[in-house]
Amino acid sequence: MKDRSSRRRRARRIAIGAAVVVALAGMNGPALYRFGSEQYHEYKINRPEYKADNGKWEVVNIPEEFRLNTIHAALLHTGKVLLVAGSGNDERNFDAKKFKTVLWDPDKNTFKTISTPNDLFCTGHTQLPDGKLLVAGGTRRYEKLEGDVTKAGGLMIVHNEEPDKPMTIPAGTKFTGKKNGKTFVAKDSIIVPRAKRVFDKATGKFIRNDPGIQRVYVEAAKRGKKYETGTEDNYRIQGLKGADARNTYGIAQKLALDKKDFQGIKDAYEFDPVAEKYITVDPMNEARWYPTLTTLESGKILALSGLDDIGQVVPGNRNEVYDPETKKWKYVKQEKQFPTYPAVFLLPNGKLFYSGANAGYGPDNVGRKPGIWDFENDKFTNIGGLSDPKLMETAGTVMLPPAQDERFMVVGGGGVGESQKSSEKTRIIDLKDDKPVFKDGPSFDKGTRYPQSSILPNDDVLVTGGSEDYRGRSDSNILEARMYDAKTNEFRRVADPLVGRNYHSGSILLPDGRVVVFGSDSLYSDKANTKPGKFEQRIEMYTPPYLYQGSQPTLSGGPKSIKRGDSATFKTEHASSIKNARLIKPSASTHVTDIDQRSIELGLKKTSGGIEVTMPTNKNLVQPGWYMLFVTDDQGTPSKAVWVEVP
Repeated sequence: MKDRSSRRRRARRIAIGAAVVVALAGMNGPALYRFGSEQYHEYKINRPEYKADNGKWEVVNIPEEFRLNTIHAALLHTGKVLLVAGSGNDERNFDAKKFKTVLWDPDKNTFKTISTPNDLFCTGHTQLPDGKLLVAGGTRRYEKLEGDVTKAGGLMIVHNEEPDKPMTIPAGTKFTGKKNGKTFVAKDSIIVPRAKRVFDKATGKFIRNDPGIQRVYVEAAKRGKKYETGTEDNYRIQGLKGADARNTYGIAQKLALDKKDFQGIKDAYEFDPVAEKYITVDPMNEARWYPTLTTLESGKILALSGLDDIGQVVPGNRNEVYDPETKKWKYVKQEKQFPTYPAVFLLPNGKLFYSGANAGYGPDNVGRKPGIWDFENDKFTNIGGLSDPKLMETAGTVMLPPAQDERFMVVGGGGVGESQKSSEKTRIIDLKDDKPVFKDGPSFDKGTRYPQSSILPNDDVLVTGGSEDYRGRSDSNILEARMYDAKTNEFRRVADPLVGRNYHSGSILLPDGRVVVFGSDSLYSDKANTKPGKFEQRIEMYTPPYLYQGSQPTLSGGPKSIKRGDSATFKTEHASSIKNARLIKPSASTHVTDIDQRSIELGLKKTSGGIEVTMPTNKNLVQPGWYMLFVTDDQGTPSKAVWVEVP
């Protein structure tokens, strides 16, 4: 009797337990399903055959003290990557003068904090012939949206009619209107040049003085709408006396509480990869925030566009060049207005190609049309055929490999400003055609802003990331990656990235054939757009399929420097299978803009125990500087790069 009762109680407990398990399973079915799906997904993407077809993404392990809001990144000839945040689009960092740069060694996964001399947030950069990185411009002042502006402000033009001396106006100087009686304060120090005496040959006399002019941003001394002005007024400068007070004065138009854009700086630096520090060089003539730096046929560096020290787009008659030998800047006579961060590339014939892609600020009807700029003769020729021409902001541009083909692909893009519109198009142009026009390439399945593109040693182009909406709004990041084959003009999907990327992101090819992807600055962190976004500090590494398809060909020996037109021999254990050789210029990437990136085909001959490569002779195709030399075998697998210098 007792045994039978015990069995009944045990059976009842088992039944109750089973019911609880069934109930819990019913309640947690979706979670269990997701867990199972995630486990299967992990199993699937780590299978050798999957990686051999699609590659693999991994998140880099970064110690907390070295994590930063990476806005800019550049590969240096030491193999290390310079990660630059400046203030990192964080006004608290800006106010605290907390500017950050980190030097990362991808091979050893080691990090080093670099002293950062200024706010290099939204600077311009490019590789220099001696292997240093030119960095120019950055942030003087953060934007303030209408409603957040508490003090009326704007542009004050200061005149100096004294021909014998320039006038120094310190920051904090007060200007008081003669008519309106309102006082405004200079936010920066300026030097107003002396007046220029105008000589009349007919009379043999000086007939007038043309005043020296300088601009300065001013704010009202007090808060409130009543300190706004609506009309032009002359302003006396407090603290000046006698002739100085008569000869030096300010003129301003409307000074109001409207939106104030970001403002740039003139400062410029060279980053030395060997000394691992920034070196100050002469400042630019114009302050620039969001500029593009492009190498010219002369070897000098052309600075284009950007927002100036009062938040206006630098006009086209203020283009200037940097001479790497003298370390000085000089205005050029060539005039051309562009939006900020214009995609402008040097062509083998010495002319400049503007794809129409850009990263933001500027009128929607000025400097937006693509074309060829004959820089020497200052003649710009528009190019037609561009689809979605009004969706070129935040589009990417890549010089398709090999560079000798002079073919470019423009990828995605969006409407001007905070537009919700985005383009699923790619547009391709062959500049060797007698009358080049854009033609549509393969399309994406959704509109894509901020796409990242990296040229690979096997001539494929990895295109990854982006978002459908402005700054990933409405949870619109695109977790997809594709390989573009320039020969077949086709995309194929590869492994999906793990991290969404939009504004302030970029990608860089490393010497071992992998690609690093950084950044992302979402406006919101939820689909409903109710929670502010957080900067994505994780860095991802993509290992392409070619590194899962057997051993890499070896490459070693050879000279460290090869002149244009010269040949050089390198050792390899796989000479019979080597199919091509590519010289790839290291990237300097930011804001969907990577002007430096290009892959150059080299002449190739087999030798006993090695290969011989021959450099092209064209100095515009092969600009002086450091390059990664890759060879690729008949299976499409590249070697690790050997660094070579083109003097």
